[in-house]
Amino acid sequence: MKALLARLTLGLATLGLAACAATDALGPTSATQQSNAPLRIAVIGDRTGGHRPHVFERAMEHIEQLQPDLVLSVGDLVEGYVEDEDELARQWDEIEALIAPFGSRFLSVPGNHDYANATMARIWTERRGTPYWSEVRDGVLILGLSTEDPPVPLPESAVEGHLRLQAAIASDPEGTQARILEAYRDRENVEKPGEVAISDAQVEHFRQVLGANPAPRWTIVLMHKPAWIYDSANFERIEAMLGDRPYTMIAGHEHYYAHEERFGRDYITTGTTGGIWLQDGPGRVDHLLWVALGEGEPTFTNIGIDGMFGVTGR
Repeated sequence: MKALLARLTLGLATLGLAACAATDALGPTSATQQSNAPLRIAVIGDRTGGHRPHVFERAMEHIEQLQPDLVLSVGDLVEGYVEDEDELARQWDEIEALIAPFGSRFLSVPGNHDYANATMARIWTERRGTPYWSEVRDGVLILGLSTEDPPVPLPESAVEGHLRLQAAIASDPEGTQARILEAYRDRENVEKPGEVAISDAQVEHFRQVLGANPAPRWTIVLMHKPAWIYDSANFERIEAMLGDRPYTMIAGHEHYYAHEERFGRDYITTGTTGGIWLQDGPGRVDHLLWVALGEGEPTFTNIGIDGMFGVTGR
């Protein structure tokens, strides 16, 4: 199969204004009637891991104006890494108020900050549903993988460092961001802590989903950590199950935009939608990934959040 042609451009994109009503969410073995208009999906990157003020809020306002059929999140919506249920309720109430305009159009997989311990896993299930899932929309199969199945514990020192970072960002966001970039400037690789965890039960779940949907017009695989850069045997099993069907992999976690091809397919690691930046370079960007699925292969356009503004001007 020829390599997918992904149009990857940063900045303000020209978007069609014809609205396409979102179809109802269907189970993994169901099919939907394909409409003539393309299925339009906005994918957002990490909000947290130390979130810079107001970026995510601006992104949600812009996305609401673009009227996508779906909004997909790679996770890390809350800061987490605590077990205090009152604090977790406060964090989730805050994020749910921001995503409320999208209702059932907003779908997310859990990030490590959302699903860091047993308490957070229970709250995710109560608030967001199952940690891994599948949807069929307009003939497009979307697989929501969990890379935190089960939750991946971090060393206590890493958790303490994260809490210190939160406090520093809250008191001095610009100065803290500048100091982080300076500290990491001369490092060749910025490795984030944690591993990919994908259970055998999750592999079996997606085996059944793929068997029940053998020929969708496209498959999108959404996850938090880009499992293809980790040593995960269960991810490789899921990857092998996809076979020769057309698909695109989308992940986050690294807080830096990257694109590569594997097996002739696009594997995309999103940048941030408010999360702290850990390294300089062209991948250091707050953006949304706009995916349009009409006839044939999808198109991908990256839209910088700061490149967008409303009818009243900047």
